[in-house]
Amino acid sequence: MVQANHLTVLRDGILKSIPPEAGVTRIEFEGPEIAVYVKNPAVLLSGGDIVKTVAKTLRKRIVLRPDPEVRKDREEAKKIVYELVPPEAGITNIHFDDVMGEMIIEARKPGIVIGKNGYLLKQLLAHTLWRPIPVRTPPLKSKFIESVSALLHKNSNYRFKMLKEVGRRIHRPLLYKIDNIRITALGGFKEVGRSAILVEVGEDKILLDCGVRPSARDYMSEFPSFWIDGFDIDSISAIIITHAHLDHCGALPLLFKYGYRGPVYCSEPTKMLMALILKDYLDVADKEGRTPIYGLRDVKTALLHTIALNHGEVTDIAPGVKLTLHNAGHILGSSMAHLHIGEGLHNIVYTGDFKYGRTRLLEPASYVFPRLETLIMESTYGGSNDIMPSREETETKLIEIVNRTLERGGKVLIPVLAVGRAQEIMLVLANAVEKKLIPSVPIYIEGMIQESTAIHTAYPESLAKEVRDKIFYEDVNPFLAENFVTLTKGHARLDIVEGEPCIILATSGMLNAGPALEYFKLMAEDERNSLIFVAYQVEGTLGRAIQEGAREVAVDYVDGKPLTVKVKMEIHTCDGFSGHSDRRQLLRFVERVIPKPHRVILCHGESEKTMSLASSIQRYYRVPVETPDHLDSIRIR
Repeated sequence: MVQANHLTVLRDGILKSIPPEAGVTRIEFEGPEIAVYVKNPAVLLSGGDIVKTVAKTLRKRIVLRPDPEVRKDREEAKKIVYELVPPEAGITNIHFDDVMGEMIIEARKPGIVIGKNGYLLKQLLAHTLWRPIPVRTPPLKSKFIESVSALLHKNSNYRFKMLKEVGRRIHRPLLYKIDNIRITALGGFKEVGRSAILVEVGEDKILLDCGVRPSARDYMSEFPSFWIDGFDIDSISAIIITHAHLDHCGALPLLFKYGYRGPVYCSEPTKMLMALILKDYLDVADKEGRTPIYGLRDVKTALLHTIALNHGEVTDIAPGVKLTLHNAGHILGSSMAHLHIGEGLHNIVYTGDFKYGRTRLLEPASYVFPRLETLIMESTYGGSNDIMPSREETETKLIEIVNRTLERGGKVLIPVLAVGRAQEIMLVLANAVEKKLIPSVPIYIEGMIQESTAIHTAYPESLAKEVRDKIFYEDVNPFLAENFVTLTKGHARLDIVEGEPCIILATSGMLNAGPALEYFKLMAEDERNSLIFVAYQVEGTLGRAIQEGAREVAVDYVDGKPLTVKVKMEIHTCDGFSGHSDRRQLLRFVERVIPKPHRVILCHGESEKTMSLASSIQRYYRVPVETPDHLDSIRIR
């Protein structure tokens, strides 16, 4: 009864602020948004931005939706779109979501569909009486993007019901005053992998990340410790995913398998990339003859419950808890999560993985927040010797290795993470070929890289300024350089290895599976070849063993016996390409972050590195630092 009265008060507050002639037919709580359905949206669009004013007054996210009864016929709506939108927008498709009342306009240049200050979107809404949603058509055709879009469209009714249920939970009144905040380390503390942090805020529980440890040998060490007392799936109000790497999102479908049906928050690119790597996780398990602990159905369910947010967008995720995502600079769509708890009671920033430095692919991580008391920060490269060379030095080193290898008739194998590192190296190589710093040889792309790159091309606004400018103003997309050759059939590998000098980018980045491992088997015993590590090699992986000097390694099993290869190819490491901050960047971030935190909690780092970084932060900046062990709980308020 209390909840019903509270929601009624919210509805009444909105109705009083909207002119009667707008014809409000109903108000729905759809996830973090409050949807106002009207028969005459033109009234609200012509008299200033009334909806924004109401949203600001109530401090809620409010969206305007035309009532289903007044929407134009689909064909008529399409005709209006083509009449109003200039041809240079390059519209490729228009489809409709009857449940949400949305008209999805796919275009090569969606900015033109939006128009200056959103003017054209308002015109489309007023004339078609559908809510227009512009989406970029990727220049690289992607069956995966199409399949995800189809899944969401097909299950629109399910999503609408889910959003209404989530909306009722978010906008319910607080039954008890928030007077305690506690975090529990479920995974990713004094270790790299299975990141998961349980944040308890009064009656609500929020999960920050939900990852796996790919190098683990059993489920107990692969997944976060969800079995502990106090972790109840039904009591979780929200899950926040900072970015689409398995060690931060790989366990998400497991929670849906066991009954979680609440919201998952992340950025739009993260949603798409997360779906891609989770599907690949299952595909790899199938190829290796392993039975994964969850299935594709659970991945799809998780995707249907995912709510995408823009960076900088303040969103209610529970009574008394607001979430804002900020750029983390780690991979496409990666985010720092800012939790504003109560009316200024406490503010937490969880960095996830972040890069406090410029790369060719992304802008550096944000470091200014409205408020901040507790900073939960990664420490992957927090060790005293974890000083990376500059980007200029790193690129020069890579180019020198490539040139030496090609000159002696060898091939270069670069194992990469499909998301982030692959695209960074592609940009470096494309630039080197363009400037004639390396020969114009084929650069073969294999694994999940192509689909991941297609997703990158769908969100150029999230890329580094230099790349954005090339795409938007020069009409040049470096990911489409002619040297890149995408492989789709594994049987070509032997031809490539025995053919002319070339460069090979393949997954996985730690040589624990995938086409990179297959290339390694074929190339390892030829001393003319080179292997270049450009990603962090987790302890226990084949990549780490080779990086540390192993020259005879087991790569497979035949009839129960290990198949070994001798490593005669040159082994190199180019650390400077990391999407993580090195020790200096981590310390500089703590020094510059605004406002200065009252407490720092370190996670996502091997024990020795975490402790080393903690000591330095306390010594240099006089900020209290805590380094929890696995399953430790800390009361922060």
